[in-house]
Amino acid sequence: MVTWARARELAAGCVTPVSPRGVPLAAALGAVLAEDARARSDLPQADTSAMDGWAVAGDPPWQVAGAVLAGSMPPPLRPGTALGIATGALVPPGADGVLRREHGHLSGSLLTPSGGPVDVRGLDLRRAATECRLGDVVLPAGARIGPVALGLLAAAGLDAVRVRRPAVDLLVLGDELLDTGPARDGCLRDALGPLLSAWLPAAGLALAARRRVPDTVAALALALRGCLADVVVTTGSTARGPVDHLHAVLADAGARLVVDGVDIRPGHPQLLAVLPDGRPVVGLPGNPLAAVSGVLTLLEPVAATLAGLDPRPAPGRGVLVVDVPAGSGATRLVPVRGGRPVLFAGPAMLRGLAAAEAVAVIPPGGAPAGTEVILLALP
Repeated sequence: MVTWARARELAAGCVTPVSPRGVPLAAALGAVLAEDARARSDLPQADTSAMDGWAVAGDPPWQVAGAVLAGSMPPPLRPGTALGIATGALVPPGADGVLRREHGHLSGSLLTPSGGPVDVRGLDLRRAATECRLGDVVLPAGARIGPVALGLLAAAGLDAVRVRRPAVDLLVLGDELLDTGPARDGCLRDALGPLLSAWLPAAGLALAARRRVPDTVAALALALRGCLADVVVTTGSTARGPVDHLHAVLADAGARLVVDGVDIRPGHPQLLAVLPDGRPVVGLPGNPLAAVSGVLTLLEPVAATLAGLDPRPAPGRGVLVVDVPAGSGATRLVPVRGGRPVLFAGPAMLRGLAAAEAVAVIPPGGAPAGTEVILLALP
């Protein structure tokens, strides 16, 4: 077995970035930009109103000659005239500024300031190109596209972007797993299929396929041959039990083992292999929290490198408020909240992890209260 830190280094270094591809903006969430995204227009494209009110020209009183809404082209204003204006609407040529609705008094079509004299020159205007100009980089290559970034890219006029987002084939192993209903007759509900199907996009990976695989050598070998995605992720079968066939199937496929066990708790029987065509296989343990340990240890560095990101970013850090023990030889991954371990955090449990803020990396021998430790973010 290798140490936790060494396992992450090996995972990051065993793959190369996938090729960029163009995707529509609606399909880009979670992907990593492969090239700079540049604005296709000025933002704003012209002077617009920052408030609801009136665009005014010259000194008061103003004769209101109509209104302009967002999305329409306003006529020019002459001194002494005004147009009602909505937030975001184009400011009419000749306007000096915008008088807010709550600051104006309208008597018939005659508008006056309600609080006495006011200088409206330049007031409540959003000037053209104050956010960016045509051709400016609004999001650099290497940025992960989150919800806010999607909105920015749309505002900048982009309909498609070039991204790196590796695809994953997920093989869920285990004859004892149920897809519906509660546990019964010695069988368990599959928790990892739903968990990983949601976690993978958060890690910048696209789920290409999710398949259940029986616990036989032939079934697993057939499923592995049918995987065409950039990454193969398996759950279970990583140990040496009577129906744990993953090692044998990988060997028959000519795969090279990069990591065969990590000196951590929980999740030490995790593995990483590389197929002859260069695609990685990340083998996660079957216990839920142990599988999450494998995601944080092996899969996330693999995903980062495939997406063209730095696989070794500066980790988050936090301070423990209680003593947290660990064995003398193994690193311990501990779900925490508020600097203390959560309850219900055994290898087969998810209840504690669902309540956690992060997973703390506790070094061999443990860490006393007041120790600053690495915190691994959860989606």
